[in-house]
Amino acid sequence: MPTTSRSVISNSTGGRLAGICWRTLKGSTACLVLALLFSAGAPSTVHAVLGEPLSSIAKDRKALAAVHKGTTIKKRYTVYEEVSDATSVREYVDTSGIVFAVAWNGLAHPDLNQLLGTYAPEFKKTKNTLPRTRGQRQLRVTGSNVVVETWGLMRNLQGRAYLPALMPQGVTADEIK
Repeated sequence: MPTTSRSVISNSTGGRLAGICWRTLKGSTACLVLALLFSAGAPSTVHAVLGEPLSSIAKDRKALAAVHKGTTIKKRYTVYEEVSDATSVREYVDTSGIVFAVAWNGLAHPDLNQLLGTYAPEFKKTKNTLPRTRGQRQLRVTGSNVVVETWGLMRNLQGRAYLPALMPQGVTADEIK
């Protein structure tokens, strides 16, 4: 019995459809085709790219039809919150205008390839060296330049990614929420 239809979809509409298909069609090819068709028109999650300038946030918002929910100004950084149908993303920008961290929560994890940008290959390489743990609900990958943490349960997925070298002095990982 194929299980690929369970993990094909990462957005809210397709994710719900994949779950329904899995329960009713038991992983059939028809289920996979339906999930792919519905996900093609479904909205993606919001994302910013680590290490890029503030202008990347506006480009992402426009490209993904996301809505700016709010801005929080702190002493050493500013947090821009963007929301889409599936995920809320908080983008942490230092005083020089560079995205040094991103945190998210929602129905789906954002696409980490897009989120990490040039740091994605390092993340994948480091992740592949970790031992596999069945039933693991949390993951922490610490590379030489990037740290990625994901956790949560179905419909309440959370995570954060940050660049320790770019974090403003006095800012800790605990502030990235």
